[in-house]
Amino acid sequence: MTLNVHGIEFKYTSLPTLKDVSFGLNGGEFMAILGNNGAGKSTLLKCINRILKPRKGVVYLGEDRVSALTRVQVAQRIGYVAQRNEAGRFTVFDAVLLGRKPYIKWDVGQEDIEIVDDVLKRMGLNHLVLRYLDELSGGELQKVVIARALVQEPDVMLLDEPTNNLDLKNQIEVLKIVKETVADRGIAAVVVMHDINLALRFADKFLLLKDGIVHGCGGLEVITEENIEEVYGLPVRMEKINDLPVVVPV
Repeated sequence: MTLNVHGIEFKYTSLPTLKDVSFGLNGGEFMAILGNNGAGKSTLLKCINRILKPRKGVVYLGEDRVSALTRVQVAQRIGYVAQRNEAGRFTVFDAVLLGRKPYIKWDVGQEDIEIVDDVLKRMGLNHLVLRYLDELSGGELQKVVIARALVQEPDVMLLDEPTNNLDLKNQIEVLKIVKETVADRGIAAVVVMHDINLALRFADKFLLLKDGIVHGCGGLEVITEENIEEVYGLPVRMEKINDLPVVVPV
């Protein structure tokens, strides 16, 4: 399943937040959106997911315009994890099961339960299934929200800073699971990230945003010392450790 974004423009006030943003992503690819604070990264995800209506531009899932899909179809085909998520009086199991809601006609089926069980195990949450969300740590809650998106079995996953509140070990584990899911199921993943080195470790493609404008889009070739300095206003050096590229501020 391909995701194609063409000429997206959006503004909250008289000043534009996104200006002519375009990119394409194939199933099985993981794209990291990088940029300084206020660059429009989260807004772009919301425009793709139809939470916000762009002033201009169009988003395609395969041959279908997202703007022409019903809300249920959008929920079935696009999994979205927001930057901030509220805890409630749901158990972990029930909260993750909510991700199956777009597919449930009359009642929860055995397939739904098996899908939830599988994702909970993969996310290392199976020991918390009966805990309430408001009893969880911030990191545990973040993993639950990601699990809920995974059980939707969408064509596209949009993740807004999914490693927020996670320690280093859990950051690596969660992004590994996302990467494996993308590869195994042919999902296209668009992930807003602040940590460039984590992005370099897991992403196949990169979209650099600065002040709502695409500063670079492509593979590893767009992550250069010059581009990073222009986007973030910080001089850096590109090094390699165990054949992995690493960005070091100087």
